[in-house]
Amino acid sequence: MPQPSAALSRADWRLILLASLGGALEFYDFIVYSQFARYIGLNFFPNDDEMVSLIVSFSVFAVGYFARPLGGLFFSHIGDRIGRRRVLIVTVLAMSAATAGIGLLPTYAQWGIGASILLVLLRIVQGFCLGGELPGAISYVVETAPHRSGFSVGIVFFCVNTGVLFAALLNLAVHETLTVEEIQAWGWRIGFLVGGALGLFSFVLRIWLEESREFARIRAVAGASAAPIAEVVRTHAVAVCVGVAILAVTAGFNGLLFAMPAFLPQTMGYEAVRATEAQNVALLIMSFGLLFVAWLSDRVSRKALALTGTTLLIVLAWPFFRAAEEQSVSLIALFALAGVVGSICAGTVIAISADLFPTRIRFSGVALSYNIGFTLFSGLAPVVAALLARETGVAATAAYYMIGCAALSFVAALVMHRYDGRIVADLASDGRPARDR
Repeated sequence: MPQPSAALSRADWRLILLASLGGALEFYDFIVYSQFARYIGLNFFPNDDEMVSLIVSFSVFAVGYFARPLGGLFFSHIGDRIGRRRVLIVTVLAMSAATAGIGLLPTYAQWGIGASILLVLLRIVQGFCLGGELPGAISYVVETAPHRSGFSVGIVFFCVNTGVLFAALLNLAVHETLTVEEIQAWGWRIGFLVGGALGLFSFVLRIWLEESREFARIRAVAGASAAPIAEVVRTHAVAVCVGVAILAVTAGFNGLLFAMPAFLPQTMGYEAVRATEAQNVALLIMSFGLLFVAWLSDRVSRKALALTGTTLLIVLAWPFFRAAEEQSVSLIALFALAGVVGSICAGTVIAISADLFPTRIRFSGVALSYNIGFTLFSGLAPVVAALLARETGVAATAAYYMIGCAALSFVAALVMHRYDGRIVADLASDGRPARDR
């Protein structure tokens, strides 16, 4: 069981917040697409059946996720060979440029299929960059404060959720001030243009980052890995599989939650404003909830926390979606409960994934497991939910997807005790693989 850990110093807080705030702004850029997916579908993938347009739009959202493993492979190689700092600076600059590009892109009516292709390419750029961003930020903060690794990762994802919340609040403001016709015509662009500007601000913040102290120490003693990804696959293949599985619950939860402003109006008849309000409540509760759970995870068994969260989602997913479809319970109350339960998983499993790998190859290990997990389970979540609703005629069947993701993570959590402590263990290590000692 983890022991109570030392407090963060002022220098620790500064570095963690610089890494986390940049991640928040970059994740806003990536997620704002889902907030306006319905209008993007109508503008870039017009079809007589609006549900088909939505499904295609969600599919393009998923394309961004499928680019993440490639970006993770590319940037993690640099991060484990040269350092985390350079990756965190480059990714945020490229991400902001791609986001602004989507906001300025002509529609299908203006450029035809060329506009649709360019949209897909820009989403690929976004996903490619994000594939290096979050694993880099996770690796950076746990190496900055290894004794508070759970809480440090919690700060990153508190800020990430804040970026998502900001995207949702902007979506709400747009819907409150513009008509549906105005949003479809031009209002959807606002979120992307704001995101591009915020990305530039994030770039300025990141310039002040220093290199991760633990990575610098390990590299100075033992040298960098010549081929980090190959070393991960050769020596930590089981850890990668466990990492992918343990992340499934949070990946699936986030994928469904981010899609709710488009999914609920299309399948359950809710007003877009009401769906966005409910999503904001869940995000707000989840942001503070996961921060508390992350703090707790440095003091109690992470395995127990993960098993608790996944069990609750398995049990409550169907009643949640069924009540939402029947509109028998306040949507705000339902999403508040979802935020509480989701925070138990999110505040635990990300720190677990960082604890699976040693500092020498942590960036690559986290990038591989995190990006595969979120590509499979988060990127496909809106598409699968929409297809289930369309094929069965029952919107609540989206719950099956959440139950499956939670069940997979539950099984993975059963073996978590085998992998505790890699972060702290490295403090007493010379950084060399065991076979080289």
